[in-house]
Amino acid sequence: METKLPIYKKLLVMFRIEPGCLGPQGADYVEEFCTFAKQKLKNHHGHCLRWSIKPRYDKSLPELEFQIKNSVVSRENAAKYMDRFDIDIDTFEEGLEESLADFIDAFFER
Repeated sequence: METKLPIYKKLLVMFRIEPGCLGPQGADYVEEFCTFAKQKLKNHHGHCLRWSIKPRYDKSLPELEFQIKNSVVSRENAAKYMDRFDIDIDTFEEGLEESLADFIDAFFER
């Protein structure tokens, strides 16, 4: 059984969604889609990760960012953290991209 960490010890995965990935009218749907995607992801590695899915209106911000206690964590340190829970960061990122593509399809089919 996986031990559930207190929130302050969990790695926050912040994923910013570009409105354009939702199609030409994506700006009309991006806020609602972010809420939808967060609900789908909230239990994915929920024992050690927290999720924040937000629109990416500012292109200077990274698409994917990791944080602990409101401090940005480098990808290298996020990988070390995930290793402690037997999560490979490369596989994790690929799976996240695939999941979000599936969520976009599901969002528009509902």
